[in-house]
Amino acid sequence: MSKFMLIMRGTDAAKDAFEQTDFTEVIAAMGAYNESMLKAGVMVGGDGLALEPGLVVDFDQTPPVVTDGPYGETKELFNGFWVLEVPTIEEAAEWAKRAPLPPGNKLEVRRITGPEDFPADNEWIQKEKEWQEHGYSESSATDA
Repeated sequence: MSKFMLIMRGTDAAKDAFEQTDFTEVIAAMGAYNESMLKAGVMVGGDGLALEPGLVVDFDQTPPVVTDGPYGETKELFNGFWVLEVPTIEEAAEWAKRAPLPPGNKLEVRRITGPEDFPADNEWIQKEKEWQEHGYSESSATDA
């Protein structure tokens, strides 16, 4: 079983459609979609991102530069994500097609890497595997 991230990207058309839709309807549609994935046992996580601008940490300089951001054009907005655990990218795409999103939105489907994608004898990869198994916390970092 592999994990896939469905990355929601919006455009100006999607933003306009969102602003014209009753927010209660949006919440109900998203809730029903999430519930269907939970009942199918494929949803591992997900969240939406706030509409207010965030920050960008740019690594082109040393030290990295933090600026208000992040984007000049709506087409580049990253609005939220779901994490699914399904056998194939095709199944992830099938779930993505069921998302209750208006025109102007796109979902990018990407496989999430795991410890199996890296050298097993690497100290940090071994620690990452333990953190994933025991949950990410300060105590798991000191116990690893």
